[in-house]
Amino acid sequence: MSSVTQVPATLDDLYRVKGKAELINGRIVRSMPTGFRPGRVGAGIFRSLDDYAEATGRGVALPDNVGFAVPELSSGRQSFSPDAAYYLGPLPSNPMRFLDGPPTFAVEVRSENDYGDAADAEMAAKRADYFEAGTAVVWDVDPIHEIVRKYPKDSPDRPAVFVRGQEADAEPVVPDWRIAVDQIFA
Repeated sequence: MSSVTQVPATLDDLYRVKGKAELINGRIVRSMPTGFRPGRVGAGIFRSLDDYAEATGRGVALPDNVGFAVPELSSGRQSFSPDAAYYLGPLPSNPMRFLDGPPTFAVEVRSENDYGDAADAEMAAKRADYFEAGTAVVWDVDPIHEIVRKYPKDSPDRPAVFVRGQEADAEPVVPDWRIAVDQIFA
């Protein structure tokens, strides 16, 4: 009886993948394209973050499908590709490559299949990965219920919840930036 040993995928392998994917436990994990509403929600958050970064000259806002390479985490994860992000670290010497390190602030917008107990557990595990990598704030954005949950690294089990009529923030890592929840879900 012979056994086949599968060689773990690397970041170099991930660079060759077309479409959105992340490297977890030596496997390339592809993501489905997002639907219209989650895509619009993520784009609106990115636009607001980008306006902030341009106005302050501090940090860089990044849209969906930008890769962040991180040292292998306890879960086996080696990369992230959030739906929107804000980054304060050094930019790559080769601007065609992934950013080296985690996003400072990551936005995960739920898609159609991101609901239910199993999806909630996956989202919680991904947040734990973000925090282990060094991300300071993670948003879990729910377009169906029109809720933004802000999870800070220092109290990951106590999210701030923002609803229509309020302004959501990413304090303390994106100081003085606010976006109306009504604008996010317009």
